[in-house]
Amino acid sequence: MRISYVTEGSCARRIEIEIIDGVILSTEFVDGCPGNTRAVAALVQGMQVSEAVRRLKGIACQGDTSCPDQLARALQAAE
Repeated sequence: MRISYVTEGSCARRIEIEIIDGVILSTEFVDGCPGNTRAVAALVQGMQVSEAVRRLKGIACQGDTSCPDQLARALQAAE
């Protein structure tokens, strides 16, 4: 399954995610801080969706959300 999630309240404008059988195959952030978003994408590759949500949900950056939190929200919306 491929997901294109439009973010709210973070530097990244969109997140492209590919999930198969509950496992994150790839993640790409559109805009945002390149080093941070590439690192988050690399860390969640091969991870179960539920584990990524558990680890990333609620992380804040300059407000009540962040790129990792937006990824968790996108993953929850896909479940």
